[in-house]
Amino acid sequence: MNPLLGRLHAYPFERLRALTRDITPNPALRPISLGIGEPKHPAPALVEEALCAHLSGLSSYPATAGEPALREAIAGWVQRRYGVALDAATQVLPVNGSREALFSLAQTVLDPAEREAVVVCPNPFYQIYEGAALLGGANTAFANSDPARNFACDWSQIDEATWARTRLVFACSPGNPTGAVMPLDEWQRLFELSDRHGFVIASDECYSEIYFRSEAPLGALQAAKALGRDDFRNLVVLSSLSKRSNVPGMRSGFVAGDARILKAFLLYRTYHGSAMSKTVQMASIAAWNDEAHVQANRALYRQKFERVTPMLAEVLDVKLPDAGFYLWAAVPGGDDIAYSLGLLAQYNVAVLPGSLLAREAHGVNPGAGRIRMALVAEIDECVEAAQRIVDYTRSL
Repeated sequence: MNPLLGRLHAYPFERLRALTRDITPNPALRPISLGIGEPKHPAPALVEEALCAHLSGLSSYPATAGEPALREAIAGWVQRRYGVALDAATQVLPVNGSREALFSLAQTVLDPAEREAVVVCPNPFYQIYEGAALLGGANTAFANSDPARNFACDWSQIDEATWARTRLVFACSPGNPTGAVMPLDEWQRLFELSDRHGFVIASDECYSEIYFRSEAPLGALQAAKALGRDDFRNLVVLSSLSKRSNVPGMRSGFVAGDARILKAFLLYRTYHGSAMSKTVQMASIAAWNDEAHVQANRALYRQKFERVTPMLAEVLDVKLPDAGFYLWAAVPGGDDIAYSLGLLAQYNVAVLPGSLLAREAHGVNPGAGRIRMALVAEIDECVEAAQRIVDYTRSL
């Protein structure tokens, strides 16, 4: 067996299942889960129609590079959304969702023979970053989020010696679980560090289309263009239809950026066997070419956050995030696991303890004392869950 498998940590939901194994939730209340970040809004009709209209695509092997029409649709969306022009043939690559691509990109970038290589991750973080690094033979270093700066990553926590060994940096903007959006000056700092040390930046932007203010979140390609980096050197962006279009089961996204990296990534994927079905490609074209369903989806999330956030703010330290569909709340007493277990037992509401989403780094676990709540269910269910959380917190 691959000995590197022994370096992997249990996934947060596995750890939570173990913690809750002996808990019997209050049977008088129907279960409500705010724990898993899985979109629950209906898939757009235009996507379902496109899937059904192109079932003949199941009868042939798809190309790993995807259909030119899909790459053009993605490039067109990037142009409309970010004002960035991409060469669809060399700077865009369809992938089977951002999760798969985040993992396989690390295997492309990392040299498994380089035992001192480092992958820098935000903290708390999406655990695929860590797993991709460890199975690529690298070590991990963590930049903790800073509550005093709206949970922005404190990249200054990484010392110069570690930067010198860094081969890949995972950035997540809007962040999971904090919802923080990286501003231009933060991108500039990462780009300068990349130029100095030669590492690749992978920007995970799967929450980019769920936001609550009038201005859409800044993207990495957009930041690079603003800073005169039109070749997108050592930068790749990963995005997905899962959250944007409520189609997590389609497993459809893209990677875009540095053509040199994408050429190597395409070679890896050719052997990795991860081509997207033509049927899914056609449905993806329909999704990327339409914004009406995205606007309607965003409006639903805005309604939920407008209702729920003020309710929870009466009893928890929580505020509206920059973007994403999570609330990242500090709990009274500071024990996120005990709070979560008590909430499940007494009020049958599941949330994710923040400490399970982070690693201890620089002397602290930056997720400790917080919970992540995914407002993915319908509005009435989210409001009911919020009221139960208020009642439970007041009872403590």
